[in-house]
Amino acid sequence: MAVEKLFKDEATEEKGERARMASFVGAMAIADLVKTTLGPKGMDKILQSTGRGHSVTVTNDGATILKSLHIDNPAAKVLIDISKVQDDEVGDGTTSVVVLAGELLREAEKLVGSKIHPMTIISGFRMAADRARKALLDRVMDNKDDAEKFRSDLMRIAMTTLSSKILSQDKEHFAKLAVDAVMRLKGSTNLEAIQIIKKAGGSLKDSFLDEGFILDKKIGLGQPKRIENANILVANTAMDTDKVKIYGARVRVDSMAKVAQIEGAEKEKMREKVQKIIGHGINCFVNRQLIYNFPEELFADAGILAIEHADFEGIERLALVTGGEIASTFDNPESVKLGHCKLIEEIMIGEDKLIHFSGVEMGQACTIVLRGASFHVLDEAERSLHDALCVLSQTVNDSRVLLGGGWPEMVMAKAVDELARKTPGKKSHAIEAFSRALIAIPTTIADNAGLDSAELVAQLRAEHHKEDSNAGIDVITGTVGDMSELGISEAFKVKQAVLLSATEAAEMILRVDEIITCAPRRREDRM
Repeated sequence: MAVEKLFKDEATEEKGERARMASFVGAMAIADLVKTTLGPKGMDKILQSTGRGHSVTVTNDGATILKSLHIDNPAAKVLIDISKVQDDEVGDGTTSVVVLAGELLREAEKLVGSKIHPMTIISGFRMAADRARKALLDRVMDNKDDAEKFRSDLMRIAMTTLSSKILSQDKEHFAKLAVDAVMRLKGSTNLEAIQIIKKAGGSLKDSFLDEGFILDKKIGLGQPKRIENANILVANTAMDTDKVKIYGARVRVDSMAKVAQIEGAEKEKMREKVQKIIGHGINCFVNRQLIYNFPEELFADAGILAIEHADFEGIERLALVTGGEIASTFDNPESVKLGHCKLIEEIMIGEDKLIHFSGVEMGQACTIVLRGASFHVLDEAERSLHDALCVLSQTVNDSRVLLGGGWPEMVMAKAVDELARKTPGKKSHAIEAFSRALIAIPTTIADNAGLDSAELVAQLRAEHHKEDSNAGIDVITGTVGDMSELGISEAFKVKQAVLLSATEAAEMILRVDEIITCAPRRREDRM
């Protein structure tokens, strides 16, 4: 008996078949969970946290859904991971990647059941993925030389990305916003320069893109509301030391007059600091920390706009956008880089006053102001827009474009099928299974739209056996349609990432033959 016991109490292990079952089932369950959010007719999920305040998130974004799940199954965690990576890497396709990996495992389970070794399946999958990628490369379109066409490609991609999200009603409006914002970046994928401000109220249609930078703050009292040709000093420094804080400091004095003296000295110190700051020749001072009334008064007298408590992200962005640097000491004005912009003024959005910096140094910068009925709508709109911005900024760099709507999957499936027929041996079963898994994506898109998926996919397949077909699923009419006429496009980079990540994740889970869960550590009684 003593020999058998290898692990501590409560540690468990699953071997062979059972381990594989556990990982397959977990992965497939995760895939089925997000499956219904795929495609233009995909549904949203409500996620409610059990923490304080029971915050509610309504979302359609695969990565967001999976991030919020707490899951015990190790294989399911692998899938959650790939969807996170997909989100960071290209921003969109988070659902597709999980669905594809789940389908690959579903197919693999059947193969393992019919006594094909996992390694054989893996090498088949490898060959198939490679072939599928080549098939996409053959059919890819690239319009980066023709600016007009490229812009319309970007619009199409943005509209396709947004059509499965909450913004699908006004997708043209938002696609235009996203494309304008990304075109201003001129090829950098740094989305920091695009700021998204959410203001509840109005409807989603009222959202707009603003050239320049908007800081979510009010302008202080008695200060100029409008400054032209501003020189901006962005700082992170304490401007609240002109009063003695009673509870913080212990000062022993023998009369009240002495306290007044101390206060006077503090005030002088403050005044000197303010003089130093004004000495930089600025007319706008933005501080990360608060500014008391006294320094504020001094700034107002000097005709300088002082903004306090700018949130940190706002400050970093502001420094980035106006071309300044964040300063914390003011002794040598020549070494501090000031920011510049043409005009600072106060604007109203809904009920709130905001400060608007226009004509900034960095031409790339812009602000998208989202309006919407409730905070949930705004959050989801921001996520959707972020997806679109990511995809577009990636596409600007890698301008290869594919059609959408299940077309790329069918192209890949066809190529993979042909490979399966040529390949001798057991691998061919795995390769065939890969093509079946690819077809699961158009099938899911059709299923979510409540269409007869078997019928549609069969028609699609027949269409694709003709040379150079553009057929995909047209969800709106519920038929097989021409994707290039409908203007449904996707970025090549997204599809490639989906294909490769899904294959690798499936491969990883397939390699598992034992799951060991370690025993929880016991707390010793210290009493």
